[in-house]
Amino acid sequence: MPSGARPECVTSGRRQKSEVPADPAAGAGGTCRPFEFPGAGLSGRAQMPSPGLLVLFGSQTGTAQDVAERLGRDARRRRLDCRVQALDSYSVVNLINEPLVVFVCATAGQGEPPDNMKNFWRFIFRKNLPSTSLCQMDFAVLGLGDSSYAKFNFVAKKLYRRLLQLGGSALLPLCLGDDQHELGPDAAVDPWLHDLWEKVLWLYPVPPDLGVIPTGVPLPSTFTLHFLLEAPRTCSEEQHGASTDPQGPPSERQPFLAPMVTNQRVTGPSHFQDVRLIEFDITGSGLSFAAGDVVLIQPENRASDLGRFCQALGLDPDQYFTLQPREPGVPCPAQLPQPCSVRHLVAHYLDIASVPRRSFFELLACLSPHELEREKLLQLSSPQGQEELYSYCNRPRRTILEVLCDFPHTAGAIPADYLLDLIPLIRPRAFSIASSLLAHPLRLQILVAVVQYQTRLKEPRRGLCSSWLASLDPGQGPVYVPLWVRPGGLTFPETPDTPVIMVGPGTGVAPFRAAIQERVARDQTGNVLFFGCRWRDQDFYWEAEWLQLERKGCLMLFTAFSREQERKIYVQHRLRELGPLVWDLLDRQGAYFYLAGNAKCMPADVSEALASIFQEEGGLSGPDAANYLARLQRTLRFQSETWA
Repeated sequence: MPSGARPECVTSGRRQKSEVPADPAAGAGGTCRPFEFPGAGLSGRAQMPSPGLLVLFGSQTGTAQDVAERLGRDARRRRLDCRVQALDSYSVVNLINEPLVVFVCATAGQGEPPDNMKNFWRFIFRKNLPSTSLCQMDFAVLGLGDSSYAKFNFVAKKLYRRLLQLGGSALLPLCLGDDQHELGPDAAVDPWLHDLWEKVLWLYPVPPDLGVIPTGVPLPSTFTLHFLLEAPRTCSEEQHGASTDPQGPPSERQPFLAPMVTNQRVTGPSHFQDVRLIEFDITGSGLSFAAGDVVLIQPENRASDLGRFCQALGLDPDQYFTLQPREPGVPCPAQLPQPCSVRHLVAHYLDIASVPRRSFFELLACLSPHELEREKLLQLSSPQGQEELYSYCNRPRRTILEVLCDFPHTAGAIPADYLLDLIPLIRPRAFSIASSLLAHPLRLQILVAVVQYQTRLKEPRRGLCSSWLASLDPGQGPVYVPLWVRPGGLTFPETPDTPVIMVGPGTGVAPFRAAIQERVARDQTGNVLFFGCRWRDQDFYWEAEWLQLERKGCLMLFTAFSREQERKIYVQHRLRELGPLVWDLLDRQGAYFYLAGNAKCMPADVSEALASIFQEEGGLSGPDAANYLARLQRTLRFQSETWA
């Protein structure tokens, strides 16, 4: 919205459906005219047309996008025009013209907006936006978060308040979905959506001659797949979108195919977890990064899973197709070549190894021709069946592929046109960059914990990207991995004499290795690292490197090996033990404090340790210690990057 747009608007009180708008000629003194009401005055009552509903989402892992797309389907069933877009793909200056907007927002990390809404976030909080900017807009905000995090649904709460400050009118109270609920976020989302549609349909009723499309009737697919009788003569699938010689900076649309140089296990043979140090050659990529940046890697499905999927759905992996949208203005996925083989679609695009969401079961039930299977799918996708769905799917982490194998008659009857509606795309995975270009020119290193765990299902659960990376062996021949980089959540001071305290237990130490390498290369002093792991001889990553830097006087290293004594010792205990040093660095020397690692308990434990230090060493009261910590966060002298 242009900063100079200052519409005059009466904002006291909610407009009603029967209100007659101000005269267009009323000028600056009239009320804000949110809609045109054709026919007003002809029948004695304003007839409100169906507006374009806009659903904007900010999604980090895909959950918010899934809920936004569900809203879009619900709107179409109610005969409402609806657009669904990621927040950063929407031209935010047009928001002043939108009559009806639903925002679906996840909260990432420790209260940050998701990557695909960061530009919107910066814009909407510009101080020069007029308080009447959105006076014509009805809005609703649905938040998705995890109540085990300190800043539960922080993004949705802050956005809701900001929209009110800009003159928007809330259709109903803020919805706060919680991953920690035994039924997941749907426990809050379902009743909220029921109330939302009651409000919307009161304002914009469905024309009597049309009616609502029943939930058991599938909506048209977004795309149609036209299968080719023979394979194309030339095929560039493997190079589509990715390149070993990019024309511009590598990005999601055009990753760099980086040769893998080494893939080395760095945990001991008796350690329960396989952790890899992986190095890529980025010569000629144009990639540039600094300490704190992250690399995004686009994984692919296992060949064995691809074969099982094609068999279950009766698809020929070697058959080619072209993709066409059913409606004008809908773009085809940029990641897919035209024409494309079924093999490439399944290997590189469809996330068949992910745990399906409720929307998957809803559409599958619509497509099922088998009475018993359809009955079960309808139960799993109903509000009443969410406890059963959680027990069947979420708790054991059952994958899309496994669900399809459990419903063979339904899987075999899925029309190919619905594949892209039914199954989400494979999302890139982000890893902290663990090396500095100053220390390793033309190289990029990451530290990867291979995700594998057991549930009640016979087959172990495996992380798609980490397991795929671990399976690649550059010693057996050339290996190329599509990747690109973006700024991370950590930024380090450039002044040479500003100390930094880094707390990185486990693989959380990765971004601090890059930072320490960079700072040492620039002769920046005051590098303090708190590292924690289980056993010194099993998972002490880069031990020799740290000890050498310590001997040179470039690093102060403090370690916590939690399993080497009867009482477990973690990094927060070391912080408390070294309270005088920590307080001196922060309060007298102006140090920056950094935290990276698992998001569950560690961040809260470290924050509690800091608050205790501020009280014991600084003589602050409890509230003053909390304010001191908040001030460090506000001025970016306390930064964190955590993950689940």
